[in-house]
Amino acid sequence: MPTYPWRRRRSADTPRPAGRRWTRGLRRGGSFARKVLAARRRAERVATLPTPNGSGDPLGGLTSRAAMLSAPVGPAPAGGPAGQTATAISIPLLPGQQTIARRIRFTLVNACTIGSIVLGLGAVFLALHGQVRLGALVLMGCVVFDGLDGGLARRFGVASPFGAQMDSLADMCSFGLATPLLAYFWLRGEVPTVLLALVCALATVCAAVRLARFNVSPKNGRYFCGVPTTMSAAILAVSVLLSPEPGSAPFALAVVGALALLMVSSFPYAKLAQIAKLPPWLWVLPVVGAFVDVPGVFAILVAGYLLSGPLLWLRYRQSGRTA
Repeated sequence: MPTYPWRRRRSADTPRPAGRRWTRGLRRGGSFARKVLAARRRAERVATLPTPNGSGDPLGGLTSRAAMLSAPVGPAPAGGPAGQTATAISIPLLPGQQTIARRIRFTLVNACTIGSIVLGLGAVFLALHGQVRLGALVLMGCVVFDGLDGGLARRFGVASPFGAQMDSLADMCSFGLATPLLAYFWLRGEVPTVLLALVCALATVCAAVRLARFNVSPKNGRYFCGVPTTMSAAILAVSVLLSPEPGSAPFALAVVGALALLMVSSFPYAKLAQIAKLPPWLWVLPVVGAFVDVPGVFAILVAGYLLSGPLLWLRYRQSGRTA
């Protein structure tokens, strides 16, 4: 017969008396009975101990000590009932040493993030009043601030989870909301309003998905997974600056939709640090061409960057098959 740890068999010397609980009827010589009796006596001794704090705690103040350990450091909240203890623990926004110099640097970095949010809101206000080109210029300021906060945080050594979350929220405000709204007012009246609204809504949703995926994905030092929201906003802002009155509105709307879908794609796109490592002679032709036709050169550069993702994806996929 199989034995189970939760079903102990009774032996001949440990009968079960009728009318009593079987644990009370075990012989004093049984090992399990000794454990039961020892636990019962221990509980009785703890119950008879005096309460040193007068709070009715039978464990001799152990509960109050546990509550003191779980309470946050600092003054108790005002206006609460007597004896009420807060259980939430305040986590410092800046990890590490809390020196004045580090706090100033931390404040400076987050000021750049807040500046990006304010400029994004300003771009929306300008677009509402018909100043689309000026709104695009303000949106480029958001791009600059977005690059500054991360670089300064790493340089000053004040990078923190709070800063990362603030940066993500600022990107959503500036690049996930302000940029599609700027595109909406840029192309309004040139294409059907319903189609334009759907494409702009798609851009907002894709930006949110892109930022959420970036927060939970492992970081690669060379490539982005999908077009970054910052790059997408910079492309649209420069497009508005170069042509406030779109010559081909359907093509511009298609570019907005393509950027939205490429943000949530799995295509690898090189970071700016990798692009800066290209040979200098590759930049001679674009610089010379910019003196002749700036919009044309910009369109070629944007098309080359957007096509680099699918090409790299196909290259790595073929190399993986042949390996």
